[in-house]
Amino acid sequence: QVQLVESGGGLVQPGESLRLSCTASDNAGRIGIMGWYRQAPGKQRELVAKITADGTIDYADFVQGRFTIDGDKSKKTMYLQMNSLKPEDTAVYYCNAVSIIDSAGKSQPDTWGQGTQVTVSS
Repeated sequence: QVQLVESGGGLVQPGESLRLSCTASDNAGRIGIMGWYRQAPGKQRELVAKITADGTIDYADFVQGRFTIDGDKSKKTMYLQMNSLKPEDTAVYYCNAVSIIDSAGKSQPDTWGQGTQVTVSS
């Protein structure tokens, strides 16, 4: 099964920036859609941004131009650049991949990373 590993979370002050990374395991071939989701305590998991294999990008309304999603296919890595962070951005951020074909050409189940904590506080 293809696995995802996130990194880059941490504690920052309001207005500061973080860059999250999500790297797929070596057996990942083609991934149809990769996305970032977040879940704050007591709230449902919500979409932050997603990018398709052909480069189509969607952002949640609350991003308001502050975040940028991009990817490096050669490194099998997706990024989320988060600027102008607010306390309400505090959450565990998860990487997600759907429509996965592994390096052997087999379809793999949709998968989630383990999550990385982002805390925005003064």
